[in-house]
Amino acid sequence: MAPIETIVETGVYADDLAAAETFYRDVLGLEVIGREAGRHVFFRVGASSVLLVFNPAAALQGSGPTPHGARGPGHFAFGVRNGLEAWKERLAAHGVAIEKEVNWPRGAGSIYFRDPAGNSVEIMTPGLWGLVDGW
Repeated sequence: MAPIETIVETGVYADDLAAAETFYRDVLGLEVIGREAGRHVFFRVGASSVLLVFNPAAALQGSGPTPHGARGPGHFAFGVRNGLEAWKERLAAHGVAIEKEVNWPRGAGSIYFRDPAGNSVEIMTPGLWGLVDGW
């Protein structure tokens, strides 16, 4: 059996898909790579990951490959190699409040904020987890 190597998809839930699309596309600069009205909007994240934003009611109905879903806000983190200050400025310019900033013991930095659905989004620099690829 081959070992699991990475997380390919991260899924979060938002009742208002239009607001989620605007936030992730316009504020965070992610490319939309899939959309089904009322059900989901998908974004490319870097070269090897995808962020899936689902309408929770539609996802639970099983209109896609398999029913799935969650209630309440989730959390995930985006990684940036440098430029955390520039991200703070970009978020402020879009009216997005930073909830918390952390300087981690291994030298990484993180900022936390909320998307329109209340999900906790983190942008971090390398070093937090001490992983081989830098993260």
